[in-house]
Amino acid sequence: MEYLYNHLNELLLSFKVSSYYADIITHSVLFVGLILVILLVDYIIRKTILAAFSKIAAKSKTNFDDIMVANKVPRNVAHLIPFIIAYKFIPSLFFDNIPLQDFSKKTILVIGIVIIIISVRSVLNSIKSYFKTVTYLKDKPVDSYIQVFMIFVWLTGVFAIVAIISGISFWEFIAGLGTVSAIIILVFRDTILGFVASIQVSINDMVRIGDWISFEKFGADGDVIEINLATVKVQNFDNTITTIPTYALISDSFKNWRGMDESKGRRIKRSLNIRMESVKNLNKEEILKLSKIQLISNYILQRSEAINTFNQKNSIDKSLLINGRNLTNIGLFRKYMETYIEAHSAINKDLMVMVRQLQPTAYGLPIEIYAFSSDKRWQNYEYIIADIFDHMIASVADFDLVISEPSILRATNK
Repeated sequence: MEYLYNHLNELLLSFKVSSYYADIITHSVLFVGLILVILLVDYIIRKTILAAFSKIAAKSKTNFDDIMVANKVPRNVAHLIPFIIAYKFIPSLFFDNIPLQDFSKKTILVIGIVIIIISVRSVLNSIKSYFKTVTYLKDKPVDSYIQVFMIFVWLTGVFAIVAIISGISFWEFIAGLGTVSAIIILVFRDTILGFVASIQVSINDMVRIGDWISFEKFGADGDVIEINLATVKVQNFDNTITTIPTYALISDSFKNWRGMDESKGRRIKRSLNIRMESVKNLNKEEILKLSKIQLISNYILQRSEAINTFNQKNSIDKSLLINGRNLTNIGLFRKYMETYIEAHSAINKDLMVMVRQLQPTAYGLPIEIYAFSSDKRWQNYEYIIADIFDHMIASVADFDLVISEPSILRATNK
């Protein structure tokens, strides 16, 4: 480079150009010429690498190379060779000006670090996109780990740039950061908490992408669509998006419905309140009337025989209905609903089926249905519940029972 400088400078001096202007023109011409050469080399290498990479990607069976092309990895990597040329030759243009030579070296190194950061970022984005296509990784918080690496890359790059500009050794600069570590921890508090939370969420398998979660504190009730270092995005059932801090998943309580999705059925746990004044013992005429209900006719017959045998054996005075053992309208109603649910086509018979009384309240005596629907889809699940309770409400009057007013249907499960 010094040879070209001397040759061009002598040429300008032979044309009677002053040494001052000859020096400026020589440096300018060589600088512009070198920049043009670097741009040309960059264009040629970029086109060559991109063409070669595209051919390899077309023949390859994996889609990772296609993802790398889409994320411009070959193009970004191609910039590294022109950067090496620039670092080798541009400072040598200023062999007679040490301060300018040092400035050009630092400028090129800073640009080189930025190019490296961009290249690493494109590679990490490619890895992230590829992992999302892998079946067993689709529900993992890949974004969190990629963001951690990216933050590390950016911090290293920024520290390296500051060290280059200040003229301090990189490791000395890193060592000096220990004195301001408290400030660094304060600034990156959420990032650090998010990183720790992401690891715990992943290791303990607390949340996956696609899980249905309910988080009352943040008003979230829907499917997890993204887990990254700082936040978890939940698409609610009204299509709104709720953003939750990642560390809130380990510091607060939330409900994950994945267990229900993976189970054999979705729980039905809902009750109907009956007026306690309508509960009574049944006389023979009432028993005879209810015995016409086909689902429980055999049960009524068997129970009536057993009760009559007991009462006769113990010489029970049945002139008063309260004496001895008796069938009650609410007992037969519970048995009827249990038999009805056991025969329902949408109920999983392998799981628990139960109709029970709960603790009486000011609203009446709750009769609770406890069972599991075979269909776990929300819309169908609600239809099954409605179908059961439509029949339950309509059947109450046949047993001379009365629903409490106001009627309270309490849903304890969504």
